[in-house]
Amino acid sequence: MRTFGRGAQQTMCGIAGEIVFDRDGVVDGEALRRMCDAMVHRGPDDEGIFLRGRVGLGMRRLSIVDLATGHQPISNEDGTLWIVFNGEIYNHALLRHRLQLLGHRYTTQSDTETIVHAYEEYGPGCVQHLRGMFAFAIWDTRKRKLFAARDRFGIKPFYYRASEESFLFGSEIKVILAHPEVRPQLNRDSLPEYLAFGYLSGEETFYDGIRKLMPGHTIEVQENGALRIEPYWDLNVDTDPQAQSLTDYVHQYRGLLEQSVGRHMMSDVPLGVFLSGGLDSSAVAALMTKHRGAPVDTFSVGYPEQGYSELPYARTVAKHLNSIHYEVTLTSREFFDALPKLIWHEDEPLAWPSSVSLYFVAQLARQHVKVVLTGEGSDETLGGYSRYSFTMKNVAMDHLYYYTDAVGLSRTLAPGYWRLSVAECRSPA
Repeated sequence: MRTFGRGAQQTMCGIAGEIVFDRDGVVDGEALRRMCDAMVHRGPDDEGIFLRGRVGLGMRRLSIVDLATGHQPISNEDGTLWIVFNGEIYNHALLRHRLQLLGHRYTTQSDTETIVHAYEEYGPGCVQHLRGMFAFAIWDTRKRKLFAARDRFGIKPFYYRASEESFLFGSEIKVILAHPEVRPQLNRDSLPEYLAFGYLSGEETFYDGIRKLMPGHTIEVQENGALRIEPYWDLNVDTDPQAQSLTDYVHQYRGLLEQSVGRHMMSDVPLGVFLSGGLDSSAVAALMTKHRGAPVDTFSVGYPEQGYSELPYARTVAKHLNSIHYEVTLTSREFFDALPKLIWHEDEPLAWPSSVSLYFVAQLARQHVKVVLTGEGSDETLGGYSRYSFTMKNVAMDHLYYYTDAVGLSRTLAPGYWRLSVAECRSPA
């Protein structure tokens, strides 16, 4: 739902790091800075480096919360734990109070420090206490290990490369590729899945040897190179044992949505909302207006071809909410001219045209606010795409498909197909 950043990258901050496994080795500080420079677009406000022998942590910061004292890397009281963090912890104020009662001393107001103290108190189990979106890495100087985690739904990215010599990680693939010892190699095994679905669902990436930490997982890397990845959460898909009425479900969903929007509005900087005029973004914009008690900034993108533009719908909603509304119109020339830059930003070929539109509306928004909320993800969670209804129908027909001869079914569904195919295959000679 929440989006951060300037320009194409609607993200908040970026992290990077390296562990050298050779006992006599050291992290090259210049190489680590080069990795951080590769993601300056993620964090234009600040940068920080932690170097200690065989370990290095780096980050680029987009300042959203605790602008004055939120500089990273941040440590615990005695400097035995160091963290770099990308994201936001929405329940950090509550956690802060609990941890202070347990004796932990804070030096900042940032949610980053709360993660450090939570790890200090609960160890790897700290992730069970965090509510938000996050990718972070903690270097534990006493146990000589790196502990990293990614949020439950994978909102924040975490890529890594483990070799015999070192462990590298970053918020983007290009961060790892910026290291002088890494040579990009195509992972050919990834092509079939990407061409079929438009994305890679597992750990693999387009680059050989570079993987992504899966959502709801943690990773521990020992100084000797031992690596352990474990899941800490998975979506519960069990059927509700006590079915409720549709009205009850609607009330519960609305309550959760209002709560989520309220939490996402935690910010020390101006924020707005991307508005398409559809149910998703319109609901978020309406709840933001209700929560703030004042008009919000709304941002929309459209096209000169009126039949494909959603701007009329966005204007209707903006007028209803009395929002401070901004628009940008994207031409076909601008669309295609932006592709090389967007491919660079996404580290892989573009599968969805909406990525281009999102880039231009983000450029518009950055002129007025630093944070926006969006309706992203609602179609996936609420089954809003037509393909989901088709899938359910196909599932209901599975037993018929199983007993049907494929060739016979093809002939039935496409009469004349085989005659056409034979004719097309004949040699002109």
